[in-house]
Amino acid sequence: VYEINLVKDELNLALNSWIEFIKNEKRVSPNTIDAYYRDIDAFINFLIDHIGGPLSIKNLENLVAADFRAFMAKKRRDGNCSKTIARVMSSIRSLFEYLDKIDILKNNALNHIRMPKLPQSIPKPLSLEQAKDVISNDNNKNPKSKAGWVEARNTSIFLLLYGCGLRVSEALELNINDAPMEDWQDTIRVRGKGNKYREIPILPDIKDGIKKYLDLYPKKYNLKDPLFIGVKGERLSPRIVQIIMQKMRSNLSLPKNATPHSLRHSYATHLLQAGVDLRSIQELLG
Repeated sequence: VYEINLVKDELNLALNSWIEFIKNEKRVSPNTIDAYYRDIDAFINFLIDHIGGPLSIKNLENLVAADFRAFMAKKRRDGNCSKTIARVMSSIRSLFEYLDKIDILKNNALNHIRMPKLPQSIPKPLSLEQAKDVISNDNNKNPKSKAGWVEARNTSIFLLLYGCGLRVSEALELNINDAPMEDWQDTIRVRGKGNKYREIPILPDIKDGIKKYLDLYPKKYNLKDPLFIGVKGERLSPRIVQIIMQKMRSNLSLPKNATPHSLRHSYATHLLQAGVDLRSIQELLG
């Protein structure tokens, strides 16, 4: 919650409204929300010194391109790289677009700012064999663990990432009633970015993996409970999936590009190599 000294109440309210928007409407991860918050907090505190607070919505509306460039120059002097500066400016752009959308202020100065150039980074897919290694039941077993449901959970998650091309956030936001448990169900319904739903074909092996996991589910559940949970019974965090993948990367001697997201990219690449048309793949990926 924004409670910044030298920022007028109307601006604090507008900033909090924007945070709620990106949290509930854009449905970004908690880590992304924290990054947005830090970026705007740095920008607001810069403006308080730059303009000489107290800061108001009118001050934001009157900003010119030179003010934004001054902020970027300060970030550069503070040792921030182009990637960081570009991310911060993207956060600022998101705020101004939202405030414009809800008719709080209008300021087009950002459209005249040249953003830092970033090196092109194309994600590399895993090979077919590497992807098979990741989703293999044997590779998800921990010989020291008695919690077989954890290994079954991990396998189900990686099957969904590679076998359905899901984003990590999409897989972890599934509830038990989203799981395709009936014999007639050959698709899984996923809510993606912008609250848009899509139906994705699901292979029998993926269904079987989910069924096995639910048979081992460690507590009594309701259909609206999270499908994937941690050892404390709460919805699983994306960070845990990243840590699991890091361990597998070491155990299986996988390349550095072996991340949860690379499984989604591998899904798309391997479909393309198998002759699936690009438009269909785009629809599957959402």
